Amino acid sequence: MFILLRQIDELKGQWIAGAQLSPQVLGRLKRSTLVTSTGASTRIEGAKLSDEDIEKMMRGIGIQKFADRDKQEVQGYYELLENVFNSWKSIAFSESSIKHLHRELLKYVEKDERHRGDWKKEENKVHMVNEAGESVAVLFDTTPAWLTPKEIQEAVEWTQKALAEKKYHPLIVVGNFLVEFLNIHPFQDGNGRLSRILTNFLLLKEGYLYAPYVSHEKLVEDNKPDYYVALRRSQKTFKTELEDVMPWLDFFFGLLLKQAQVAVDLLSKENVEKILSPKQLAVWNYLQTVESATPGEISKAANVARRTVNQAVDNLLRLKKVERIGLGRTTRYKKL
Repeated sequence: MFILLRQIDELKGQWIAGAQLSPQVLGRLKRSTLVTSTGASTRIEGAKLSDEDIEKMMRGIGIQKFADRDKQEVQGYYELLENVFNSWKSIAFSESSIKHLHRELLKYVEKDERHRGDWKKEENKVHMVNEAGESVAVLFDTTPAWLTPKEIQEAVEWTQKALAEKKYHPLIVVGNFLVEFLNIHPFQDGNGRLSRILTNFLLLKEGYLYAPYVSHEKLVEDNKPDYYVALRRSQKTFKTELEDVMPWLDFFFGLLLKQAQVAVDLLSKENVEKILSPKQLAVWNYLQTVESATPGEISKAANVARRTVNQAVDNLLRLKKVERIGLGRTTRYKKL
């Protein structure tokens, strides 16, 4: 476990040291992550919209073939995650903020209007769902409704104290809170989706600033059976003499390591295609076909504006994909 934590933190340091991508590139990555994360997190719970459907929906293009509930859940998730990405510094971690996030998550879902932002009043169970959105198994019974306010208060207060005291590695604290949150299942619905929103929020709070640029939710979706198994293996030991959170933490840290690796890979020169816009990519593709070229030649041959050429070569220089030859009017660029 501690080896995984050390590897994650080494990659975190590499991201902080190397994250010199332009605001435009980071903006594109963030928009892509919003779509990917929204699609993955809602599909885990049974929604059916693809990433392409969600991208169209966010651009205001009507999507007629899906249930209103799916579209309502997608709209709420996308907007809330975007707000967390943009405003996490001003959001405190507390019971009231968790309730507020839940209310925002479900604000468009008509069937959930009655219980948005309130701890559950009835018992609920955790189901595993298939790709058709159908329940295929009841994984476990959750905390009784009457005990929920007490248990969620204890979980939040312990997490606040542990993060402030820094006695334990913050990812241990975050992972422990998430498995407790999902075991309590404090809301009538939306707990799984909210847990993934909270994951992004807490990662950002603890300095893992690449979270908006690599989708944690997609990694969960791609490993959904293992996700459920890890949760169940730990949660079935809770409130026994042999409580064991390690199955969940091992899975959670493995996912975080993969997320960090992908983030650092975005900085590497081998992944230039992932961070250039289509027009900037046209500049790069042209430079691969010639010995060298001036900005004017690139603009004409690639059929892109000079400003776009300048943005592209700035990114390519930063990624060590091209080199500059000469200065001023004689400046040329060549592929390394």
